[in-house]
Amino acid sequence: MTKLERVQAALKRQPTDRPPYAFWRHFPDVDQNAAALAQSTLRFHERYQSDFLKVTPTGGYAVEDWGCVESDEVLPDGHRPCARHAVKAPEDWKKIRPVKMESTSWASHLETLIRCVVDRRADCSAMPTVFSPLSLARKLSGDRLNYDLKENPQAVTDALEAITETILAFAEACFREAAEGFFYSIQAASTDFHTEEEYRRFGEPYDRRILEAVRARSKLTILHCHGEHLLFDRLASLPADAWNWDDRRAGPSLGEGQARVPGAVIGGLDQWGALKDGGPETAQAQVQDALAQTSSRGVILGAGCVLPSGVSDATLVGVIKSLGGAPRLGLIRPQQ
Repeated sequence: MTKLERVQAALKRQPTDRPPYAFWRHFPDVDQNAAALAQSTLRFHERYQSDFLKVTPTGGYAVEDWGCVESDEVLPDGHRPCARHAVKAPEDWKKIRPVKMESTSWASHLETLIRCVVDRRADCSAMPTVFSPLSLARKLSGDRLNYDLKENPQAVTDALEAITETILAFAEACFREAAEGFFYSIQAASTDFHTEEEYRRFGEPYDRRILEAVRARSKLTILHCHGEHLLFDRLASLPADAWNWDDRRAGPSLGEGQARVPGAVIGGLDQWGALKDGGPETAQAQVQDALAQTSSRGVILGAGCVLPSGVSDATLVGVIKSLGGAPRLGLIRPQQ
């Protein structure tokens, strides 16, 4: 099987020649340079040979053109928090208007994707990372978002429309440049941030609109459900091919989640406890448990989110070998 054939069989819960797997991470030392990020992404892919290639940009790429500024601090998972928000008062939402794809940050992510797609090392479906409109609204405004959803809902709604229009234009540009997949991260469907009614009103309609728009062009649409206390059933109802969430730390379990979604599930490995700190035995035990929960059908083995800095190369290689993968061991190890 090719990597794409293996993944597509998993989406249909059909047998595969071996369990598919994929891992991704931030590269904070280079991720503000499109060419350098592409090379780090490709070296990482060449070593670990994932069944799809996710391009992971800076966490704030999608809001920089609206005025957000990232901190210089790099958190343990490799992303930088926002140091200055663009929306500090209700009237600031009016500044959020559709962004042209020639803009610095969106174009930089597109350039990285193009460099990966055209490289011979990208032997599988490559995809951009896109954050949902309501997730980006929080990046733009921080904790004042919940206040404005109650007191200035029309201003936020207008901004969500502009963000959605920008995402749709970006998605079209990515598919035009031969992207085959779409990694869509929803950080807003959690009761840690919103009530179910808030997400139903301000989040889900835009998520559904974007996911339905990419459906015909994407061979692999991954819905990343970020955080804890997820509104999982609402997320499960969205149009996607595979669902990824932190099954080990946040729940539901991989098997429980698989019973609630129509496609494949991605996960099974705790990126902190097993891959970073747990050692090979812990990771191998989680692999076997994940395969048992899913009867080795409809599952893509991976972590619940990005790999943190310091993940053991030996543990990752051991996991991949146990799945029948073939990591390139003669290469210089990618930065950890």
